[in-house]
Amino acid sequence: MSEPVFSATGLHKRFDGVRAADGVNLEVAAGEFRAIIGPNGAGKSTFFNMITGFIIPDRGTITFEGKPITGEPPYRLFHRGISRTFQITNILADLTVLENVQVALLSKHRRLMDVFRRASAAYVEESLSLLDIVGLAALERVKAGTLSHGDQKKLELAVALANRPRLLLLDEPTAGMAARERIESIHAVHRIARKLGLTVIFTEHDMQVVFAVADRISVLHQGRILTEGRPEEIRNSQAVQEIYLGEDTGAAAADYEASK
Repeated sequence: MSEPVFSATGLHKRFDGVRAADGVNLEVAAGEFRAIIGPNGAGKSTFFNMITGFIIPDRGTITFEGKPITGEPPYRLFHRGISRTFQITNILADLTVLENVQVALLSKHRRLMDVFRRASAAYVEESLSLLDIVGLAALERVKAGTLSHGDQKKLELAVALANRPRLLLLDEPTAGMAARERIESIHAVHRIARKLGLTVIFTEHDMQVVFAVADRISVLHQGRILTEGRPEEIRNSQAVQEIYLGEDTGAAAADYEASK
């Protein structure tokens, strides 16, 4: 069996005595589309912020492609080939759609100081190519802040892809979308990830979204991984249904099967 492309081992984090992460372990294979789920307060946000460099774990190790990255800040992870999106879209509202991607490419190429010198001419073709991938090429001149919520999510994805990442981390990628839009959006992300050969880790509350695309699912509870497995295994887990997700798991699975 090949080495995992990403792993977290024994991650611990306390806040004022509260164990937000209590020995979290995770291994993700190259090309995998992995979901992290769990009820509110399970530790998903803390775990996600630790593996993306926004929180430093008290103990434990994180590795990417066999190299330690524990505690490295987000900008260093970005240059290592790790990109992240946020639950609340993180775009430059006053810039155009095209300019948002150009700024990301300037950062990738370590030319952010050029933003004050003819940045409008930088990486135009590459930016348009990324916008085409996410379906926004026709909106290149539109101010980002005027986009619909769904299109802002697409733009944030294009910005994340500007890094040409090998690992993409998505925090609630369908948050704020209508039910049908959520399924369409996650399928689009899944297609893009497969096309580009990306490894993806994502958090999500909507179980129908999770079952639609996840290769494997890890269930967090009280700062620990309760269980993990393929979607059908998680869907049929009595412990997951009764203790952590109630009837939502079965209902979401039924809805997904009916929608196919």
